[in-house]
Amino acid sequence: MNGTDFAGRVMVVDDSNTIRRSAEIFLKLGGHKVFLAEDGFDALAKVHDVVPDLIFCDILMPRLDGYQTCAIIKRNARFAAVPVVMLSSKDGVFDRARGRIAGAEHYITKPFTKEQLLHAVQTFSHVLQGVQ
Repeated sequence: MNGTDFAGRVMVVDDSNTIRRSAEIFLKLGGHKVFLAEDGFDALAKVHDVVPDLIFCDILMPRLDGYQTCAIIKRNARFAAVPVVMLSSKDGVFDRARGRIAGAEHYITKPFTKEQLLHAVQTFSHVLQGVQ
């Protein structure tokens, strides 16, 4: 299976316009529908309309950080099975563990590559296809 076998609805949550746009370009090249959110509150407002198959979520954001955003999404039964991949420039064991505690399934360190994002989508595509 390659990155284009599964065309999913992917949400990217990051307060950096540069990161959002880079992820959007990479994911669209992989054939995915991409939805952007500027922060945790924006993500929570959009998640019900978008109903993403996968969420990439930055950790360090104003108002509502990525850990809180992930935990709130995961507590909603409708979205509990949606994989969340944390994006962060922090690469410590504590940061990764805290992401797992919040409910994240995977962790990618920034700066990321197109291959890393598409690999993450591919990794969870079996779960995503079962959900649809």
